[in-house]
Amino acid sequence: MLPASKKVVVGLSGGVDSSVAAALLCEQGYDVLGLTLWLMRGKGQCCSEGMVDAAKICEQLGITHQIVDSRDTFEQYIIDYLVAGYEAGITPLPCSQCNKAVKFGPMVAYAKAELGADYIATGHYARITYDEQLQRYQLRRAIDRSKDQTYFLYDLEQDILGATIFPLGDTLKTQTRDIAAGLNLSTADKPESQDLCLVEKHGSMKTFLDKYINERPGEIVDTQGAVLGQHLGIHHYTIGQRRGIGIAAPEPLYVVALDAIKNRVVVGARADGHGLECTVDRVNWVSIPQPATPIRAQVQVRYRAEAVPVSVIPLAAGKVKLVFDEPQFGITPGQAAVWYEDDIVLGGGIIDPIVA
Repeated sequence: MLPASKKVVVGLSGGVDSSVAAALLCEQGYDVLGLTLWLMRGKGQCCSEGMVDAAKICEQLGITHQIVDSRDTFEQYIIDYLVAGYEAGITPLPCSQCNKAVKFGPMVAYAKAELGADYIATGHYARITYDEQLQRYQLRRAIDRSKDQTYFLYDLEQDILGATIFPLGDTLKTQTRDIAAGLNLSTADKPESQDLCLVEKHGSMKTFLDKYINERPGEIVDTQGAVLGQHLGIHHYTIGQRRGIGIAAPEPLYVVALDAIKNRVVVGARADGHGLECTVDRVNWVSIPQPATPIRAQVQVRYRAEAVPVSVIPLAAGKVKLVFDEPQFGITPGQAAVWYEDDIVLGGGIIDPIVA
C-alpha cells in the first residue's frame, strides 16, 4: 500500500469497475480525483453517457471530476491506426494501442503536470509488483483469471507501471459488483460493455469501417488459387473467420490469409489455418530485460485464447520469433502475442503480417 497522503487520479469510464476502484481508494484514505477522457465525437456509451455516469460517481464520492478532451489523440492513434491496418489486410488490436498511446501515457503526464498527482489508477483487472533483484515493475495477471486484462496492457513501459495502481487486481468480478451495491454506487447495476467502444458507437465494426474505407471488390480464392467467389473489400474479413464468407462448400471454410497486394481473401479448411510459428514486432519486454538467448514461456495470441507453450527467440531490430510446441489456429497479423511465466507478463508485441 502507498501512503494515504498520496494523490491518485482515477480514470473513470462511467462503468462499475472504475467506479469501485475510485471508491476503494477513497475508503483507504487516498486523495482521489476523477478523470474522464473524452475520446469520440458524437454520442457513444464510452463518451457522452460515460462522462455523465462518471460525474455522478464523483459527486457521490465527494471528489473532483475533470474531463480531458482527447478526441484528436484518439482520432490519430486509434481511428487512423485501425483504418490503415484493415486497408493493409491485417486485424489491428485497438485496445492495447489505446491503453499506451491514448490512456495511460497521457493520463500519467497530465496527472503529474497539471494535477500534482503521484499516481493514476484504473479499473483494469491486473496487478503490479516490484522485483527488487531485477529492479523492475512486474505486470501480473489478475486474481480473477476470467477477467484478466493483462493481454491488453503488455505495452505499458516501466515508467507507466511505476505510476499506476490497479485496485481491482486482487478482486473477483462478483466481489466488485457486491462492493458497488454495498456502497449504493449509481453504476452498481450498469451492464457490462460487450464490444469495442467503436463498435458500440457505430453498431458494428463493418459499419465503422465502411464509413472510412471504400468498397474494393476482389476475389475469394482457395489455397490453390482457384476463384470461389467475390468480396467487396478485404477489410470485412479476418484470419480464422468462418461465418459471413458467403461461399457454399461441402465442409466449413475459414479465412486463412488476406492478401492486400492481390486484394484476395484466401479460404480453406480449418487445418489450413494452423501455423507453427510467427514473427512479432514492436516488442515490449515488460517484467524482465530483453534476453539475449531464447526463453521458454506460455503465450496468448488472442485475448480469449488459452496460453500455450512456446519458445521465444530474440531477433534483430527488437523482434522475436515464436515457435509453438503445437500448431496454433488463427494466428492473426495485427493482433497481440503476449507471453507469460506463470502469472507474470514477460513481454508482448504485434504479430507481423503474413502474405498468402
